[in-house]
Amino acid sequence: MPYTGSCACGAVTATIGGEPVAVRQCWCRRCQRVAAGSATTNAMFATDDIVLTGILSSTSYVADSGNTLTQSFCGACGTPVMGQSSARPQFRTLRLGLLDDAQGLAPTVAIWTDEAPAWARIDPMLETFPRQPPAPAPRPE
Repeated sequence: MPYTGSCACGAVTATIGGEPVAVRQCWCRRCQRVAAGSATTNAMFATDDIVLTGILSSTSYVADSGNTLTQSFCGACGTPVMGQSSARPQFRTLRLGLLDDAQGLAPTVAIWTDEAPAWARIDPMLETFPRQPPAPAPRPE
């Protein structure tokens, strides 16, 4: 089942033709800034499965993991769209808020939990990683 989505103003749209390889919450400080103090919730899809239309703005930085991360957002309304890591060019990590229907995409992993604030409530059913997790397994062909 393909997923679709758009930013708040509709200038950026997404169509995703495959299933995510991972759905995660990220508690790193950068993601907390993007998410107004909480974790971001993200679905990692194969790059080849994603079609984006519209104009994205982006910013890149070297993360604590040592990888260069590029965060993309709608330049018109500021809606966070996706992240991509230099270590995993085969994947793009889309923000669940971008998707029209993300009800079936519950996170199974929480990452960078060492950076979560003391008040954070991380679901004990999630697999957790204090810092950077290993890369997801490749999809079977």
